[in-house]
Amino acid sequence: MTNKIEINLKSIIFDFDGVIAESVNIKTNAFEDLYKPFGREIAKKVIEHHKTHGGISRFEKFKLYHKEFLGIKLTNPQIKDLANQFSELVVQKIIDAPFVSGTLEFIKNNYNNYDFHISTGTPENEIKIILDKKNIRNYFKSVYGSPTLKKDHVKTIMSENFYNINEVIFVGDAESDIQAAIENGIKIIFRTHSDNLFLPKRYDLIEVENLINLEKVINNINKNPLEKK
Repeated sequence: MTNKIEINLKSIIFDFDGVIAESVNIKTNAFEDLYKPFGREIAKKVIEHHKTHGGISRFEKFKLYHKEFLGIKLTNPQIKDLANQFSELVVQKIIDAPFVSGTLEFIKNNYNNYDFHISTGTPENEIKIILDKKNIRNYFKSVYGSPTLKKDHVKTIMSENFYNINEVIFVGDAESDIQAAIENGIKIIFRTHSDNLFLPKRYDLIEVENLINLEKVINNINKNPLEKK
């Protein structure tokens, strides 16, 4: 038996890469560049893992890739050095990357209607710089990045703002976004693209190809109550 919980949306949590900016491939190319010196097969394994594990901190990925694919246990200074190299490869390109269709318009038109938050696997100091350079940071009530996990971002956002589960929705494009929403009992709108088409088959998701019709999708969600067992 299920109970209906009326939707009363107050807040939207956005992932960044692939949701606000068309920047997913920028990071894929950066991982490839960093691992190409170890050979084509290693780089291929890295890219395959990265594409199927979006939203996970680059620090965790560096540790995993070196250990699993190269048999190397990285020290913290080595991880930091790789992260710095990665940042040099991606930050300006992400600043220059176009917005996902519909995203900027939705944010500008609705920032007074909802509390907007960012939850991303990008390092927190880096995402704040990117948001500043893209002139959109002021639209967001809070910004969270790595090393904290997205599920913990959501938990903190809900706790600090006293949101109920029917008042928050996550807009994401990675499995880490889906898990963050599931673990906190909130709905997710999932932006599909070429690198994540395998994911919707595993979950019951509200799918969109871009964010042009985000307002319409949200209005439909508002009319349909959550089911709680």
